[in-house]
Amino acid sequence: MNTKFPKISTILLAMILAQKAIFATDVIPFEIELETSEEEILEENTESPEPSTSSPKLSEEELMTKFFDILSGIILNRNEYVLNHDIESLEKLYDTDIKVSRYAFEHESIKADYLANWAQKQGITFSDIDSFIKMRKVRDRENGLFGMTCNINTTYTYHYNNEPEVSTSFSLGTSHYIHLQQKGEDYVIVKEWYTDPFSDSLELKGKEPQELTDFIVSQNAPDFTPSETLKKGLEYAHTYCGIGAGEHMFKYNSKSYMDCNPLGGDCANFASQIMFESGAFKKNGTWNYDGDGTATWVNAQKLTYYLMNSGRGGRIAHGSYEKVYKSAFNLRPGDIVAYEKKGRITHVSTVTALDNKGYPLVTCHNTDRLVVPYDLGWSNSNITFHLIDVYY
Repeated sequence: MNTKFPKISTILLAMILAQKAIFATDVIPFEIELETSEEEILEENTESPEPSTSSPKLSEEELMTKFFDILSGIILNRNEYVLNHDIESLEKLYDTDIKVSRYAFEHESIKADYLANWAQKQGITFSDIDSFIKMRKVRDRENGLFGMTCNINTTYTYHYNNEPEVSTSFSLGTSHYIHLQQKGEDYVIVKEWYTDPFSDSLELKGKEPQELTDFIVSQNAPDFTPSETLKKGLEYAHTYCGIGAGEHMFKYNSKSYMDCNPLGGDCANFASQIMFESGAFKKNGTWNYDGDGTATWVNAQKLTYYLMNSGRGGRIAHGSYEKVYKSAFNLRPGDIVAYEKKGRITHVSTVTALDNKGYPLVTCHNTDRLVVPYDLGWSNSNITFHLIDVYY
């Protein structure tokens, strides 16, 4: 199966308060909503260098055009270095004499290690990492320093090592705040914050039991034909996950539903939308949306237990990854994966595809994912998985 589908002071305080809201989702320190924060972000956390009179400032349009090309080149190189696990070249994209730049580099290098370890566990090889960038704002900060916000859609392509002729692609949508400093003819990253889809994965072990890998690569995708209602739900998920194609790129369904990210996260809200928009499930007094959602509609833990206790779903398995990875091959599109940390379910994703081994691929908000392997970004030992069969 070839599955390929073409999204700090005051902000930090808001994020801390959001974590205490009833909306239990995977809010992490790097997640910020750039659409409502661009001006504040670009104004804050910026040292004001002495004005430069060496050259006239470019217009906003000229800055956007210039730095789209520059940033695209940097991200292209970064993807290549991560793909090839070339940490030495990766470091050259940063000014590691600056603390925040060094931290940004170290974070990327850890992520490169994680992807390499996850690929080893999975029995796959990443063959391509490609990014599409949407520039939002660029500001000239004087003396060769430029601040910018942007959205980046990054698509990863992989194949199983025992079936290299079949490729699968998945996408991640991230929002970035970046400072670039000119160094001679080039620019380096001196500051970067972004919504990080791998924040819960950085302690993945370097070696996994060979029997786990052997089991995964020995599987075959099941014969599965979705019902007409489920097809509608899956189409809705792929359109409004925040990384939809064309006019839906980096957009949610804001005409019909509120965005709960400012209140703590939008994952359960989106999972509920998928179920309702399929036409298979009617709203009721407990599970309902009318301008805003009930707790069972928008709260990850309450939605999970509602599905299991209402007759609309049932739990297939729960536990650590090592305990559930075999059972996960019983998941089908439309089912739910819930993620528990420290005794609380903080995130839910909807299975919307299977790869050629039948490995479940999920689509969700927070951060925006489109047909991503269900455990990618959720590999820490403290994660408990709940696999939920949704009765379409």
